[in-house]
Amino acid sequence: MSNTQPHPGAGRQTQTQGSEPVGELVTRASQQLTELVRGELRLAQAEMKEKGKRYGKGGGLFGGAGLFGFLMLEALVATAIAALAVPLPVWAAALIVTAVLGVIAGVLALTGKKQVTEAAPPTPEQTIENVKADVAEIKESAHR
Repeated sequence: MSNTQPHPGAGRQTQTQGSEPVGELVTRASQQLTELVRGELRLAQAEMKEKGKRYGKGGGLFGGAGLFGFLMLEALVATAIAALAVPLPVWAAALIVTAVLGVIAGVLALTGKKQVTEAAPPTPEQTIENVKADVAEIKESAHR
């Protein structure tokens, strides 16, 4: 057999809540929602602050790595000149290495220019066309 009698005091809580005016319930819900949103904003702010610190540290470390990578390449160039200076005069070895670096720089510059030209103009053309089509469809639906 099951006990079908309600828990003592269960009806009183419903009565108390049911007797509150709707305006008071809406006000309380609005206040609670405001508090919830403010709390979430504070949490998001703290999280973004922490992530910003990490991005800053990571950027600094990447900068340091870039500097030491550049110094490594300079040492490599000096090594190449020294290696070519064994069979050739030092000036000829330096001239050959300089010419090779100039060719590499020229190829990279031309390739970069081609990529930039292909990317122009810097507007999201496909997205603009999609938005125009969406607006036209909405206008057409509104006239029906």
